[in-house]
Amino acid sequence: MTTKHPHATFTRGLDRRGFLALTSALLGSTVLAGLPDAAHALDKALPNTVDGAVKGGTLDAVIHPEPPTLASFINTSTPGRAVFSKIFDGLLDYGPDLAPRPQLAESWESSQDGLVWTLRLRKNVFWHDGTPFTSADVKFSADVIWKKYAPTARRVLRHLASTEAPDEHTIVLTLTQSTPVLINALDAVAAPVLPKHLYEGTDIPNNPRNNAPIGTGPFVFKEWVRGSHIALERFDKYWQPGRPFLDKLTWKIISDVAGRANALETGVVQYGERNPVTFADADRFKTSDKLVVSTEGYNGFSGTLWLIPNWRDPILGNQKVRAAILHAIDRQLLTRTVWGGYAVPATGPVSSLLKTFYEPATPQYPFDKKKAEALLDEAGFPKKADGWRFKLTHDFIPFGDDYRRTGEFVRQALRAVGIDVELRSLDLATWTKNVFTDYNFQLVSSWGINWQDPQLGIEQHFWSKAESKGTPWFNASGYASPEVDALFEDAQGQTDAAKRVADYKEVQKIVQRDLARLDLFEFRWFGVWDKRLRNVTDTFDHSQNNFAHVWWDHTT
Repeated sequence: MTTKHPHATFTRGLDRRGFLALTSALLGSTVLAGLPDAAHALDKALPNTVDGAVKGGTLDAVIHPEPPTLASFINTSTPGRAVFSKIFDGLLDYGPDLAPRPQLAESWESSQDGLVWTLRLRKNVFWHDGTPFTSADVKFSADVIWKKYAPTARRVLRHLASTEAPDEHTIVLTLTQSTPVLINALDAVAAPVLPKHLYEGTDIPNNPRNNAPIGTGPFVFKEWVRGSHIALERFDKYWQPGRPFLDKLTWKIISDVAGRANALETGVVQYGERNPVTFADADRFKTSDKLVVSTEGYNGFSGTLWLIPNWRDPILGNQKVRAAILHAIDRQLLTRTVWGGYAVPATGPVSSLLKTFYEPATPQYPFDKKKAEALLDEAGFPKKADGWRFKLTHDFIPFGDDYRRTGEFVRQALRAVGIDVELRSLDLATWTKNVFTDYNFQLVSSWGINWQDPQLGIEQHFWSKAESKGTPWFNASGYASPEVDALFEDAQGQTDAAKRVADYKEVQKIVQRDLARLDLFEFRWFGVWDKRLRNVTDTFDHSQNNFAHVWWDHTT
């Protein structure tokens, strides 16, 4: 007996406040008036439809920061994913409702015990160099890329025992243990499918095609001029007739937030995802008759900003110090002043938007300076004659001005309780190497996504076996808990849905008790785009919409 999922076709109908004012607010706990009390959505995009769609036109989009690489099967950075997903299709895609949708696989079925998955692949699919796509490419990717390189697949599909290709358009995945999350982990980034004829037998991490990729997606890579742009063009042999609608898609690399705002406002670029402008500019743009500012299209991109404490450090290895740091930060004020109300304080590692798995009843550490100071005293760090208890370095993720200002806010909050903080601004490559390869840090700010399931976005940060030196965003803190490991490992193969949810809810309580990570707030992402663009939000994540169905509606 099998469970079948046939799909024969695929048709998709702080504004800038003065630093002194911020410091005054921090030290005096003054709440600034006129700011929203909760994260809020803005405009509605035009309805997603292909009715009346016309081919042609170009789209200039802004990307920030510049991707470190286009090899998203090694480094899954969000900027890299935004480009990679236009060049490569995955076996599956996911809609705004988080349900799987066919891409390279047009149907799939599983055995009753969940150990065997059979995927029927599309025919008449070509790589951008004209080579036919077949099951041999999937088998090579599963045997080599998924098992050795792709961070998510290597972890989530670790029970994959064999991959068979009985014919050119069928793939059979056999597992040694049921893996319920598999159906949510077959997209272009989690389980990438690369061209066997270009990667087999090569030095894969240094393959020249990593940054000049050949994919199966709707757009062909043309050029990457570092510091300027990444140019893509329509793939005329794309598997879906009439797609993509756009002729060209160019990613403009604009590092300055004011420059991005100006480019969007003047029409130099017509699309920006994941908070491309300041919150003040977003509020201003929402009154424009030319632009949409919206939080739609991020249902699968719920995430939090957090501080990673290095558990190997003699100061931050102390739970009372970690608790004191959270108590010292007024997160309500942080989300109001720095993030303009486009965020809400987090209660733990799982976003409240991931409703099935979210556990609100976790230990909390509300803003309380006296409590923070008492905990630091108890931890053996009283104030010295100079007024300082100890010094920390805080390396904020170099993703833009919002993250720098968050670092400034945290620095002032910790200084107010006697912790002298040096805020360091590093380039992305150095920051990534320090944090995830060398573990050379004390406190860093970063952020991550829950995705559709905690096994995809939460497990990697707290499961001790997920630690993978040199792999970005994988358990850099050094946290290890046998209790948490056991819960994760039960959930990995748990076929009882209710028990699996219970496992993840218990994980949230434990890691919040231990303060394995210091979760500050949940994002409420927004995008900005030209109001004439259609189908921008027909996705679970803006960064992974392949744009095959995006078109210009010049009738509006």
